[in-house]
Amino acid sequence: MTTTRRQFNRLLGATALSAVAAPMIARRAHAEPLTIKFSHVVAPDTPKGRGAEKFKELAEKYTNGQVKVEVYPNSQLYKDKEELEALQLGAVHMLAPSLAKFGPLGVRAFEAFDLPLIFPDKEALRRITNGPIGKEMLGLLSEKGILGLAFWDNGFKIMSANSPLHVPDDFLGLKMRIQSSKVLEAQMNALGAIPQVLAFSEVYQALQTGVVDGTENPPSNMYTQKMHEVQKHATLSRHGYLGYAVIVNNKFWTDLPADVRAELDKAMAEASEFTNGIALEENERALAAMKAAGTTTFYELTADERKQWVDTLLPVHDQMAERIGPDLVKRIQKETGVA
Repeated sequence: MTTTRRQFNRLLGATALSAVAAPMIARRAHAEPLTIKFSHVVAPDTPKGRGAEKFKELAEKYTNGQVKVEVYPNSQLYKDKEELEALQLGAVHMLAPSLAKFGPLGVRAFEAFDLPLIFPDKEALRRITNGPIGKEMLGLLSEKGILGLAFWDNGFKIMSANSPLHVPDDFLGLKMRIQSSKVLEAQMNALGAIPQVLAFSEVYQALQTGVVDGTENPPSNMYTQKMHEVQKHATLSRHGYLGYAVIVNNKFWTDLPADVRAELDKAMAEASEFTNGIALEENERALAAMKAAGTTTFYELTADERKQWVDTLLPVHDQMAERIGPDLVKRIQKETGVA
């Protein structure tokens, strides 16, 4: 075959391929955008709320409009107890639930994040969420039809109530709102409080009406939900961590075209870096705003008072180890330097 004939055949083949591919590309370019419903239970101006909006911005940009992300904050679609079931059923595609939500789902390893005083600082936390332990934990969700994409920070929690909370004895008999978590229940029991499980969207009214006496939250959640208006005292205890896992319905995600999914993974990686970068700043801003409002007295523990908290709360680790997994608890303690 001559060179000219070979060139002609290659040109003919390329022309035929283009004739097939062009309509496919055109159909995809002009098709209706793929919609991703991203539901969450907090306000838009929290770290999670801003992270969801950043993911929306980047996902729509990187897919050139092939994907449209609809963000539903403040429990507009589903409350705490409903959203995971909705995800599994495919009624919503993406969530960022607090890590405490996975224990009731049957994945108890995540309850390690609820252990009081397990993360002495952000660096210790990062060794878990960015390391092999965090990756393994996200992988455990696959048996529930869920794919874990990333960990997002909110921050370290403070305690609030309508009476001072300086030492563990100050909690005796107080009704304290918690998320549904056996570890958080054990934490409040250790302090002598009465744990009360309530959906996040119901907490303000419960505090206002006296259904519960107090609660625990990072400052950003306390401020955006206006809890400082109905809580006279708060202690900067930093006794526990509140974070989220960004998750998707596994079938929905894996059925996406590979090139679209790659762009969404890129958007998620950047949105996660953004969210975790602003979490500390958002909490500091919220705390300053609440102090300026003057409706809540904020208290910093003395060294002696903190020791009382530590002596009271650290035994919860051993108490909950069998439920969470003794080996996992020991691995996390080793990584974070908590004995």
